[in-house]
Amino acid sequence: MPWDEWEQLKVSAAERRSTQMQLNQLDPGDGGRPAPAPGQYGDLTASETELAKIGERAFTLYNRLWKEARVAVPSSDSAARDLSTQGFQLGKGLGHVSTRWDEQLGSLIDACAHISNHMAVTKKLHKDDEHYIRRQLSSIELLDSGFDERVGHPGEKNPIYAPPKKDKKEEEEN
Repeated sequence: MPWDEWEQLKVSAAERRSTQMQLNQLDPGDGGRPAPAPGQYGDLTASETELAKIGERAFTLYNRLWKEARVAVPSSDSAARDLSTQGFQLGKGLGHVSTRWDEQLGSLIDACAHISNHMAVTKKLHKDDEHYIRRQLSSIELLDSGFDERVGHPGEKNPIYAPPKKDKKEEEEN
């Protein structure tokens, strides 16, 4: 393809793109209906007891894997060494399998420990975040209430800072 033809193709492609609207997403397959607002799905909630159960089960699995799944490693390593010293190729293969088993088991045990630890602190962290957000929002609400145009009619004193108005009877008595 000559260089001129390539340049012409690039220009025509750019012209086609510039005259059309292009969305950077795929059709979700629902016929073009708008997606529901996130608020319609509800809040993501997890109770402390649910998180505790997940963490507890991960910890139980961690303990069982540590005690029961590692039993075969020493005997497999010993058999691999013994077979290798006798000149069997099977010893090298068994040693490789044993090593890989131990590595994969270690990864799984680490993942269980991570899940257990994470579930133990997740609820507390999110509870702290929730309190922080509420404090921030309440301070913004208090700040907003200090502006006349946000609380009452423009020009009127903000009732938060102004003393309450006295009735006409109270004014006449004073």
